[in-house]
Amino acid sequence: MGQPSVPAGLIWQRPRQVLALCALLDLIGLVLVAAGIDRLMGANLLQYPGWLLAFGLIYISCSWLFGSYTLLRWPRLPLTQVMARLGVAALITVLSLVLVVWLLHLPPVISLGHRRIQLALMSCLSLWALGGRLLLRLQIRDRQRLAGTTVLARVERRQQRLLPSLLPEEALNIEDVPWQETLSVQRQLKRAADLVIAISLLLITLPLVAIAALCIWLEDGRSPLYLQERSGLMGGTFRMYKLRSMRTARPDATPTWTLPFDQRITRVGSILRRFRLDELPQLLNVLRGEMSLIGPRPERPELEHHLEATIPHYRKRHWMRPGLSGWAQVCAPYASSVEEAELKLSYDLFYLKHWNTGLDLLILLKTVKTVLKAKGR
Repeated sequence: MGQPSVPAGLIWQRPRQVLALCALLDLIGLVLVAAGIDRLMGANLLQYPGWLLAFGLIYISCSWLFGSYTLLRWPRLPLTQVMARLGVAALITVLSLVLVVWLLHLPPVISLGHRRIQLALMSCLSLWALGGRLLLRLQIRDRQRLAGTTVLARVERRQQRLLPSLLPEEALNIEDVPWQETLSVQRQLKRAADLVIAISLLLITLPLVAIAALCIWLEDGRSPLYLQERSGLMGGTFRMYKLRSMRTARPDATPTWTLPFDQRITRVGSILRRFRLDELPQLLNVLRGEMSLIGPRPERPELEHHLEATIPHYRKRHWMRPGLSGWAQVCAPYASSVEEAELKLSYDLFYLKHWNTGLDLLILLKTVKTVLKAKGR
């Protein structure tokens, strides 16, 4: 159940390459549109390539954040959805550019700082982007038909997870996990990145954590910090730090999963969970070496006993240090049942077998996107 091979040249069956190609087309369109505006409106956009490139990178970032690239993965491409997402990306790009121009006091001689040039550039680029996405989608659909596939998303899912129920016991051993290589440069780099990023985030977010803690205390009068036992590396346990987002349960209460619209979640907790701010104290666990920034999400031991007895290979997710975010967290919904836990495990197993620095960076970018879009639960 490893990653299936893709015939050489069929870039259309590789979703990330398709998205990268779409971003490249946006940059090409930006240069062509800028050349046209320079010629027709007497602007000087191409004379300042650094500013034009910065504009393009802002546009690509906004397009990625608001999903105008990920639409290409859909089986159908609704025109209204494409136009809506392109419109939001264009609006945020222009607003960001206006802010940059104001902050940096861009000289009037640079045409990119003029409102009419900005609007002309963004309007023409949006039309180019719309046409490019529609043409790419037609090409993808034709290639899928030739390749005998019907839904691009199905191809991607087969490539990015290992089904526990179909995975033989001997198919994934601890020796197969790249993390177990003691002298691995990537392993040392991962730990160094954990320390540097965790310390930086703690310093940056300390005022935000203090405000959140005050709001929690004002709402229910209890300690804002919550400690909970979780399973860690090789099945050991540790105490995980969180900001309290739920009402205190009775001591004799049976542990349960958090469900959508769970009545135990406080009003402040609902906001914290949407932006995953309740997990910021876990940076302390990262510094202590109990967690990593990226890895399988730690679960409560009392819930894992049933999961280990029900789901094949479940215990193997402990072969790497647990993380604040992970491949399962950015690819699958929050688990609130055994079936959903098995789905998330399929992504965890894929991460175990294919872990590398590049995959960690991809997960980090997807996590940032989830936080900015307030998609936590």
